Amino acid sequence: MVYIKSKHEIDKMKEACRIANLAQKAVERAIRPGISTLELDKIAEATMRENGAIPAEKGYPSGMKGVPDFPGSICASINDNIIHGIPSKHAILLEGDIISVDLVAYKDGFNGDCARTYFVGNVSDRAKRLVDVTKQAFFEGIKYAKKGNRLGDISHAIGSFVEKNGYNVIKEFEGHGIGRQMHEEPGIPNYGKAGRGIRLEPGMTLAIEPMVVEKSPEICQGDDGWSIWTLDEGLSAHYENTILITEKEPEILTLL
Repeated sequence: MVYIKSKHEIDKMKEACRIANLAQKAVERAIRPGISTLELDKIAEATMRENGAIPAEKGYPSGMKGVPDFPGSICASINDNIIHGIPSKHAILLEGDIISVDLVAYKDGFNGDCARTYFVGNVSDRAKRLVDVTKQAFFEGIKYAKKGNRLGDISHAIGSFVEKNGYNVIKEFEGHGIGRQMHEEPGIPNYGKAGRGIRLEPGMTLAIEPMVVEKSPEICQGDDGWSIWTLDEGLSAHYENTILITEKEPEILTLL
């Protein structure tokens, strides 16, 4: 079931999204060669708590036997780690790395979700282009996030833009609705056919998140049961915002 939010609920979501953005900004300022992803995790959690929110990813259930709940406040994924990287004191950022940070702030019953891929020091032109295309894919997608359009219009725009630029999206993971729950209906693939799927209505809140790899879209799962990697060790990038469908243009709630 897709939930249409009231004005009161949207106001609460805006506050959660504002805090998620603040946490991303705090992490971005701290990124440098030599810092661990665990330190970044602590910075993000402190920022959320100082603003009256909690990190929704911390303790998120794995749903898999033998795999513990997610231990981090952020997902911190370096280079060929596409998503769900567990923060660690042993994961030290190096000059030239790229790191994807995905975080969710929860406040007053609602969630705000966003992801960014950051440069660590000076990075290669190859990495810069991948990150730029991934970010732009999001904006290509939300051109179609308008009342009366269909969900597949967003998915098609993202996937076709990524492929036109010589990259691939991963198909096993997707964007999602968001609100009282971190993951709500509908699922939002980063590929598909235009004109398919549910019609978009004002009051829908969606987390749209291109996950792009430079080479093969084949993936593998880490031994921790959470982290997802490129099979060929190619670089990956991730960009996500929570958006609101309105009567006119979409509103990006996790950008200040």
